[in-house]
Amino acid sequence: MGDGTHKHAASGALPPSGQRLTAEFREPPPAFAGCFTSLYHLTLELPEGAAPVADYLQPEWANIRFFCGTSPDGRIAGTQVAGAPFVATGPSSLPCRFSLNTCRMWGVGFLPLGWARFFPEDASTVTNVICDGAKHPVFAHFSGLTKALCDPGATLEEQYDALVEALAAAMRPNRDEPRIARVHAALVSGEHAVVHDLAEACGISVRTLERISTRYFGFPPKLLMRRQRFMRSLTTFMLQRDLRWTEAMDAHYHDQAQFTREFHEFMTMNPSEYAALDHPILASFMEARARVWGSPAQTLDPPPPLR
Repeated sequence: MGDGTHKHAASGALPPSGQRLTAEFREPPPAFAGCFTSLYHLTLELPEGAAPVADYLQPEWANIRFFCGTSPDGRIAGTQVAGAPFVATGPSSLPCRFSLNTCRMWGVGFLPLGWARFFPEDASTVTNVICDGAKHPVFAHFSGLTKALCDPGATLEEQYDALVEALAAAMRPNRDEPRIARVHAALVSGEHAVVHDLAEACGISVRTLERISTRYFGFPPKLLMRRQRFMRSLTTFMLQRDLRWTEAMDAHYHDQAQFTREFHEFMTMNPSEYAALDHPILASFMEARARVWGSPAQTLDPPPPLR
């Protein structure tokens, strides 16, 4: 194969400690349209003897990540993982705190359509879960990728080909695909703040919207709309660092107090506490992703146009 379009490679030194993050985003083959946020390869280099860097991942869709070199320590809510080369996460509405040392990593982010095609279980069964993917029944069918993606003798092209081949073998069609795409598009548009309006825009009943949302998106529609609103605000703040929180707030927030409450709910800290933290990995990754991929965060990736 080797035909995945490189959305260029983005790299940058992360001052002041000499870390370097290199991220390469690949356009999945057309057969996977709408399944993934991206297929990406990341390299993190730290000076010899340096302590691991720590950061917080914002709420996102489900992911599988394969680490070569060192493996991360990670925690979401009451779940944690350490020392696992294959780390899986379900859809999240809470932050993932992680620490990481020099490593190489392949990552796959599953959009709701991707969940429908690759996982028979309800996404709601693994929300806010981080785990050793090889040991978790929902994710274990991808454990065979660890050897191929962490083979030091293989080129990136060979690893990418192995990833695409495994994904193609695992993909199955799903009868709810048109509804999933409509719900996803309506969510990302940000035009709807009430569940009834979202259902109406998707041409389905509220009850069907609830089923589709929990089955493939992981959460009820009201929480999904609130998460989208929050992520629009957070990414605006992260990418435009001269903004105040009040300037980054989404227009659907009634006031700053409501935004602060929801910020604490989704990130388990106040906006001022978050702003005071260093973001040695996430800030550079989001900037590279926005520049190269066109979207700074998974939750803001739209589905392909409806046919």
